[in-house]
Amino acid sequence: MTTALRVKGLRKNYGDAAALDGVDLDVAAGEIFALLGPNGAGKSTAVEILEGLRSRDGGEVSVLGVDPAAADYRWRARIGVVLQEARDFTMLRVGEAVRQFGAYYPTHRDPDEVIAAVGLTEQTRTLTSRLSGGQRRRLDVALGIVGGPELLFLDEPTTGFDPAARRQFWEMIRSLRTAGTTILLTTHYLDEAEALADRVGVLAKGRLVEVASPERLGGRDHAQAIVTWDEDGRRCEERTAEPTRFIAELSTLFRGEIPGLSVVRPSLEDIYLGLIGSQETGSPEAGPQETAKPEGSAR
Repeated sequence: MTTALRVKGLRKNYGDAAALDGVDLDVAAGEIFALLGPNGAGKSTAVEILEGLRSRDGGEVSVLGVDPAAADYRWRARIGVVLQEARDFTMLRVGEAVRQFGAYYPTHRDPDEVIAAVGLTEQTRTLTSRLSGGQRRRLDVALGIVGGPELLFLDEPTTGFDPAARRQFWEMIRSLRTAGTTILLTTHYLDEAEALADRVGVLAKGRLVEVASPERLGGRDHAQAIVTWDEDGRRCEERTAEPTRFIAELSTLFRGEIPGLSVVRPSLEDIYLGLIGSQETGSPEAGPQETAKPEGSAR
């Protein structure tokens, strides 16, 4: 696969503080990549450098084969940017806003097709100031894709959405990827990253801690399962790499059904919190901490 975005040794300092401390990252063309991290981790700084909106202090950056620091209007026409919040042109109607933005590009997609793609056909003649929060985010995406970008930057795209609106938005993002658009997404919603991203990267204290698919991040695919059950009025727990075998043993001891049986593996949120927590404490342990098994278990 070709590479849409490549970063090597990226550095950015604000005074004596390192916002980015030697970040290396490759994003493949056609991929949805989610950049995760707590507030202050350096996500916004990194994305703004990739968008050509902020200078860097060191390292190499290539976005669609061009250094954003030296990019011209032709490169800018190849990317789309959806900011976390935008409240411009409130007196324009939806159709007017999309057509106006389309006129900024040398070539652009049909505005009516773009409006339909984001599900705003019925709001074409509605003032943008009268859109709901979810509709406004759909408009923001329409403005970001009307130029037919090869690479789309999405900054916290579903903040404030209700669950149904978020899932509708996810389907729209998936359709963009199906059409060939590379997407770099920043989000605080771990379920969003898991639902959308081919890979995720965790940024903490200006360093990229790990990059992997959501299923494999932090060794999640090999993490121990947590088996819990009820016994003698207590909630018991066992962590095991062989949950099937352990449950079979429990079933024999209970002579059938195991009361309150539950089997789970660490969630993406568990792994993520462990990764950023290890950076805060300096501990090499990245995974979730184990808890002691309650006394009086069947084993």
